[in-house]
Amino acid sequence: MMPIRIVIMAKAPVAGFAKTRLMLALGAEGAAQLAKKMLHHTLATALASKLGSVEICATPDPADSVWQNLDLPSNVIWSAQGEGDLGQRMARAVARTTRHGEATLLIGTDCPAIDVFTLHEAAQALQAYDASLLPTYDGGYALLGLKNFNATPFDNMLWSTRTVAQETLKRMQQLGWKTKVLSTLHDIDETADLHYLPPEWGYLNLAT
Repeated sequence: MMPIRIVIMAKAPVAGFAKTRLMLALGAEGAAQLAKKMLHHTLATALASKLGSVEICATPDPADSVWQNLDLPSNVIWSAQGEGDLGQRMARAVARTTRHGEATLLIGTDCPAIDVFTLHEAAQALQAYDASLLPTYDGGYALLGLKNFNATPFDNMLWSTRTVAQETLKRMQQLGWKTKVLSTLHDIDETADLHYLPPEWGYLNLAT
C-alpha cells in the first residue's frame, strides 16, 4: 500500500474570516471559536488514525502570526495554500504529495463526523480504486482520496454549489478512474447544520 498523507485544508479561525455564514447565529467571535474547535478536532482525528503524515495546508501562510497561539500539535507538517480558487489550491496540494510517492487524503475541517474509521475506509479503498470520495448532503464533498494527480477534478469547478460532488465524480470517470464513494455525511456551513455537531459541543439549541 502506498504511504498516506492526510492533507487538511485549513483556514485560520479568526473572527470575520472563518465560518462567516455562521456569524448570524454565533457572532463573529463565536463562529471563530467553533472553527477553532473543528480544526483541533480534525487534527486530533487525523493523528489518531495513524495512517501516515498529517499536513496543515494553511491560509493565510503558516508564518502569519494568527497561527502562533492556537496550541496546535507539533508533529504535523505545514504548507501554504497559496493563491487561486479552492480548486487551484487543492490541486497544488495533491500534486505535491503524489509527486513524492504518497497517496493523498484531502479533507477540510468542516465535517466533524469524519472519524478514524472513515479515514481508514478512505485509505483502504485506494488499494483497489484510483480515488475515494466522501460526499456531503449539501452536494459537495468532505474528503477526496487520490493516488495520482490530474488537474481535471479541480479546474473551473463551481465550488459551493450542489453539483460539486456529482461533477467531480463525472470528471474522474472521464479520466478512467475508479472511485469508491463513501457514506454521505453532513458538513457544518449554515446555522441549520449546527444540529449535526457532536451533542457534547453544546450547539444544538442554536440550530434553528
